[in-house]
Amino acid sequence: QVQLVESGGGLVQPGGSLRLSCAASGSIFSLTDTAWYRQAPGKQRELVAQISGGGSITYAESVKDRFTISRSNAEGKVYLQMNSLKPEETAVYYCNFRRIGYPSYDNWGQGTQVTVSS
Repeated sequence: QVQLVESGGGLVQPGGSLRLSCAASGSIFSLTDTAWYRQAPGKQRELVAQISGGGSITYAESVKDRFTISRSNAEGKVYLQMNSLKPEETAVYYCNFRRIGYPSYDNWGQGTQVTVSS
């Protein structure tokens, strides 16, 4: 079982930056996809950025060139550096670890609130 704990959320002004962290514990196997999602009030959860088990990185079109996802396998952590934040990016941000095959898992953290407001 993989446990995930996010941190780093908070209140930031438009145009500001935040760095989210996700600490993973438990049995984490190679070829695990790691991702950040977000869910704004009244909206569906959406993918923000992902590092595949093979190391490929994908970003939502709306965050390209502003957000950077990174991963430290040694530390069991995933980060999301968010720059030039916009009010419409106010949401709860979730970390996700997913692995297909054996063993398989699809685990989520509890989320961290990001509020972009002046």
